[in-house]
Amino acid sequence: MFVFIGLIFIAFGVLYLVKPDFAWYINEGWKVKGDSEPSEGYLMMTRFGGVVLLIVGTIFLLSLFF
Repeated sequence: MFVFIGLIFIAFGVLYLVKPDFAWYINEGWKVKGDSEPSEGYLMMTRFGGVVLLIVGTIFLLSLFF
Protein backbone atom coordinates (compact mmCIF):
# COMPACT_ATOMS: atom_id res chain seq x y z
CA MET A 1 0.00 0.00 0.00
CA PHE A 2 2.88 2.38 0.78
CA VAL A 3 4.29 1.78 -2.69
CA PHE A 4 1.06 2.88 -4.36
CA ILE A 5 0.72 5.98 -2.19
CA GLY A 6 4.38 6.85 -2.72
CA LEU A 7 4.05 6.55 -6.49
CA ILE A 8 0.92 8.72 -6.52
CA PHE A 9 2.67 11.40 -4.46
CA ILE A 10 5.71 11.29 -6.75
CA ALA A 11 3.52 11.53 -9.86
CA PHE A 12 1.68 14.59 -8.54
CA GLY A 13 4.96 16.09 -7.36
CA VAL A 14 6.45 15.81 -10.84
CA LEU A 15 3.29 17.27 -12.37
CA TYR A 16 3.36 20.22 -9.97
CA LEU A 17 7.05 20.85 -10.69
CA VAL A 18 6.95 20.49 -14.47
CA LYS A 19 3.52 21.95 -15.31
CA PRO A 20 2.31 24.17 -12.45
CA ASP A 21 0.00 26.05 -14.83
CA PHE A 22 -1.81 22.78 -15.67
CA ALA A 23 -2.15 22.04 -11.96
CA TRP A 24 -3.61 25.55 -11.53
CA TYR A 25 -6.13 24.89 -14.28
CA ILE A 26 -7.23 21.61 -12.68
CA ASN A 27 -7.54 23.19 -9.22
CA GLU A 28 -8.75 26.75 -9.92
CA GLY A 29 -8.69 27.63 -13.62
CA TRP A 30 -11.95 25.95 -14.54
CA LYS A 31 -13.79 28.26 -12.12
CA VAL A 32 -12.95 31.50 -13.94
CA LYS A 33 -14.12 32.75 -17.31
CA GLY A 34 -11.93 34.37 -19.89
CA ASP A 35 -8.23 34.40 -20.41
CA SER A 36 -7.07 34.23 -16.81
CA GLU A 37 -3.63 33.02 -15.75
CA PRO A 38 -2.11 32.13 -12.37
CA SER A 39 0.12 34.59 -10.58
CA GLU A 40 3.85 34.02 -10.18
CA GLY A 41 3.36 33.51 -6.45
CA TYR A 42 0.81 30.77 -7.06
CA LEU A 43 3.14 29.04 -9.52
CA MET A 44 6.05 29.27 -7.07
CA MET A 45 3.98 27.79 -4.24
CA THR A 46 2.74 25.03 -6.53
CA ARG A 47 6.33 24.12 -7.40
CA PHE A 48 7.20 24.14 -3.69
CA GLY A 49 4.26 21.80 -3.07
CA GLY A 50 5.62 19.55 -5.81
CA VAL A 51 8.97 19.33 -4.04
CA VAL A 52 7.21 18.46 -0.78
CA LEU A 53 5.17 15.76 -2.52
CA LEU A 54 8.32 14.29 -4.06
CA ILE A 55 9.99 14.14 -0.65
CA VAL A 56 6.96 12.55 1.01
CA GLY A 57 6.57 10.05 -1.85
CA THR A 58 10.23 9.11 -1.58
CA ILE A 59 9.88 8.63 2.17
CA PHE A 60 6.91 6.32 1.57
CA LEU A 61 8.92 4.26 -0.91
CA LEU A 62 11.99 4.13 1.32
CA SER A 63 9.90 3.07 4.32
CA LEU A 64 9.68 -0.36 2.72
CA PHE A 65 13.38 -0.93 3.19
CA PHE A 66 13.75 0.31 6.76
